[in-house]
Formats: sequence, C-alpha cells, structure tokens
Amino acid sequence: MNIYQHEFKTNLRSVITWSVSLILLIFIYTSMFSSFAKDTATMNEMLAKFPKQLLLAFGMVDLDWSSILGFYGLVFLFCQICLAVQAANYGFSLVSIEERELTADFLLAKPVGRKKILTSKLLSALSGLTITNLVVWISSFMAVNLFNDGKGYEIKPLVLLLLTIVLFQLFFLSVGLFISLLVKRVRNVTPFSMGLAFGMYILNAFGNMIGEDSLEVISPFKHFEPNYILKNATYNLPLVLISLFVIIISIPASYVLYSRRNIPTAV
Repeated sequence: MNIYQHEFKTNLRSVITWSVSLILLIFIYTSMFSSFAKDTATMNEMLAKFPKQLLLAFGMVDLDWSSILGFYGLVFLFCQICLAVQAANYGFSLVSIEERELTADFLLAKPVGRKKILTSKLLSALSGLTITNLVVWISSFMAVNLFNDGKGYEIKPLVLLLLTIVLFQLFFLSVGLFISLLVKRVRNVTPFSMGLAFGMYILNAFGNMIGEDSLEVISPFKHFEPNYILKNATYNLPLVLISLFVIIISIPASYVLYSRRNIPTAV
C-alpha cells in the first residue's frame, strides 16, 4: 500500500464523521427557516435589543430572515467553523503524527524522497477535504430546496458562496502544516487546530466589534464572509487574494522546512 492510500485510509473515518456532522448541521438549522420566516418582524425586533457589536461578532447584522439565502448565510458560518477545524486538524497532523509516535524513521527509510512523502500526504488530505466539500454542496442545495416551501431563489450567490470552501480549506490546511513544521513537536493536534480555527474566528469577530479594518486582513472568516457574498453576489477580491497569497507562501515554505527538518527517531 502506497503512502497516499495509507493516509487516505487513516483519515477516512474522520472524513465520514465530519461529513455526517455537516449534513446534520445543515439540515437541522435550515429546517428552522420557515419558523423564522413566518415572524420576521418579531425576530428583527428582538435582535434590535441586542448590542450591535454583539450581532456583528456573530454575523447577524443585516440578515434577511425572510429569505432562504439570507438565513442560510448564518448556517454556512457554522459550517465554516467546522470546515476550519477539520482542515487545520489535517494540516497539523500531516507530518506530526509519525514524529509523535516515533515512526517517521521507518517511513523515511523507504526509497522515497521527502518531497514525494509530503506530496502524497497533502494529496490524501486534499482528497478527504474534497469529499467533505462535495457533501456540503449536495446537502446545501438539498436543504435549501427542501425547506424553501417551493419558492424560487437566486442560484448564483449560493454557488459563489460554496465555491469559497476550496480556498477556505486550503488556508487552514496549509497554515496548519506550516505551523506544525515550525514547532519542535506537536504532541496533541487538537489544541493547535482548535486554536487556529477559533483564533481566526475570534479575530474576525473582534475586528467587527471594534470596527478595526486591519484585523480583517488576518482572518479568512472575513475574506469569505457569507453575508457579503450572498448580498452582493460577488467576492471581496482584495481579501480573497490575501488568503490565496497565504496559501501560495505556506505550501512551498512547508516543503522547504520539511526537507531540512531533523526527524526524531525511536532509537
């Protein structure tokens, strides 16, 4: 069994778990749309009592509760958090698992270069993330059509929003991998992946609360803000390019760091 197949098989249970979780999240939350849509005025009146900074932090400003896409924007934000944790988890564990379990020397003893090893691992992680991506696409269209009471909606904003998943996942995967190679040893992946995902989310929320534009440069949650994309049916291109730049820098830099890394052995 080659490296790609081994890594994919190792991650398969995780991919299934994340995919099923996202299906449930999308269907359960989207099923609530009709209840909110029936009493939009009351909902807006209730939200008006909350501090605007708090609503900004949770992306609940200017939401159209009477529109399925407006409501789905909030649902997708929860999906983004799950997708971020999953991708970051794969990024941090990509090369750290062998180092943590002291089996890296066995892998590196094979007649395979480090570049090929890392490439195989990356492709395996990307395959798992792509499966999750497809699950979100299918579930989103099914849920939106199922709970929209037969009403029409614009497909373009939804497609544009779902297209952001690829870059969003790549951001957390590549940054997670890069950070893991800067750290001497990642003993537990979960604190790192949760810290990166929720750290980026909190930065975006904090930036919205204080109105500090400089913070939005850091967080992909701002780069791919659901409300903005669904409302304008376009991307905030300068911010999207920042995510793309981070990905383009992080992946080659990870190859360089991995090729020069001192790998701990069991001996």
